[in-house]
Amino acid sequence: QVQLVESGGGLVQAGGSLRLSCAASGSIFSINAMGWYRQAPGKQRELVAAITSGGTTNYADSVKGRFTISRDNAKNTVYLQMNSLKPEDTAVYYCNADRITIAITGVGLEVWGQGTLVTVSS
Repeated sequence: QVQLVESGGGLVQAGGSLRLSCAASGSIFSINAMGWYRQAPGKQRELVAAITSGGTTNYADSVKGRFTISRDNAKNTVYLQMNSLKPEDTAVYYCNADRITIAITGVGLEVWGQGTLVTVSS
């Protein structure tokens, strides 16, 4: 069983900062790209930021310059540092691993976290 567990969401005032963490656990051999998605009420889920195992990053235009994604491969953990938060950043944030290879079996899985709520008040 492989799972992603997010933490760090909460309520913050506009202009404030939050740091999200997502840790993968289980019998993991390797993890390809990891990313953060978000879904606001009534809207589709969208990519916020992604990072490859080699550290190449990609950001949505709406968060460039404000959010930073990073990962610790030794800890199988990805982070999202969110600065200068805006009310429109309010959403449930989901962690994703596009392919986790299971140790021994070699089976590859896409895995999602359960989501963490970020609320930015004006």
